[in-house]
Amino acid sequence: MPSIRQALMLLLCTVLCNGETGYNFLVLGDWGGLPISPYRTAIEKNVATGMNIIAGERKTQFQVALGDNFYFSGVANVDDKRFQETFERVFTGENLQTPWYFVAGNHDWNGNVSAQIAYTAKSKRWNFPDYYYTKMMTSQDGTTLQLVLLDTIMLCGQTESDFKDELLKLLDKQASEQQWEWIEETLASSKADYLLVGGHFPVYSIAEHGPTECLVQRLRPLLHKYNVTAYISGHDHNSQHLEDTSFGTTMNYFILGSANFADPSVQHANSVPANSSKFHNADLVGAFGLFTMSKSQLVVTVISGKNLELYQKVLLPRNVN
Repeated sequence: MPSIRQALMLLLCTVLCNGETGYNFLVLGDWGGLPISPYRTAIEKNVATGMNIIAGERKTQFQVALGDNFYFSGVANVDDKRFQETFERVFTGENLQTPWYFVAGNHDWNGNVSAQIAYTAKSKRWNFPDYYYTKMMTSQDGTTLQLVLLDTIMLCGQTESDFKDELLKLLDKQASEQQWEWIEETLASSKADYLLVGGHFPVYSIAEHGPTECLVQRLRPLLHKYNVTAYISGHDHNSQHLEDTSFGTTMNYFILGSANFADPSVQHANSVPANSSKFHNADLVGAFGLFTMSKSQLVVTVISGKNLELYQKVLLPRNVN
C-alpha cells in the first residue's frame, strides 16, 4: 500500500496531470532484457506492466527509450529475434501501441545500431530515424515540446574502462564534431515551450558510472546557454534527479535507467556539484518516468514497476525571446 505522502502526491498528480490540457508521455532507459532465454528480466516485465497501466490512466501519447535496448551485445541485423523476444513480446499492453522513440546505448554499439534504425521500417511503433534526431510535439492547447535525442557514444566514445573491444573505444572525431555542431544549431533555433534533451550517458550521476566527463565539458554549457528544460538519460541502473545551478541558470538532470536491472550504488556521490543530488532510488521492481505537459508546467513523476509514485518534480516553461 502507498504511504500517506505517496497517496497525497498521487492526488496532486491527478489534479496536475489529468486536466483537459494534459499531454502525457513515458520515459524509460536500460530496458533491454537478456541475450538468452527468456530474453527479458522480471524487472523489465514489471515495468512493461506498470507502464501499460499508467499509459491507460493518463492517455499517454508516446514513449522515449534511452538506450541499452538489447543487452549485452545489441542486435546482429534487422531480422534479429531480439526485436520480438525483448521488445514486441514484452511491451504488449494495448496502451503501449503508441509511437516509441529510441536512442542507442553503449551495449547497442556492441552490435549493429544501423539495424535498429532499419527496424523502423518494419514496426508500426518503433521510431529510430537516425543516430540522433529531433521531434516537435504539440498538444491540443498549442503547447510545444521539442525532443532532441542524441547518440552519446558517437559524441564521447566508449566510456567503459573494462570494455574489451578496442575498436569501440576509438572515437570517430569527424562524426562527433558533426553531431556537436548539429546539437548547438538545434538548441539555438528552438522556440519550444519545453526543450528536452536525451541520451544514454548521463551528464551527472552519483551512481556506479558517475559523470560523463565529455558531456560535462561540452554538453552542460550548451544546456544552460540555450535554456534547456531538462536532460534525460540512463546508463546507471537507478532513478535520479540532480539540479545544477551554474552559469546563472538551473539545469535539471533525470536518470531513468532501471527498467531492466536495479543498482543501488552511490559511489560517485562526491563527483557531482555540491547539493545537486535531490533524489536517488534503485527500486527492485524497476521504475520509469511519467512526463505531463501543460501550458503552465511540465511535471516529472518517477513511478515504480508496481505503480507507486517515488518522486515528483515540477518544471516551468522556457522563456523564449
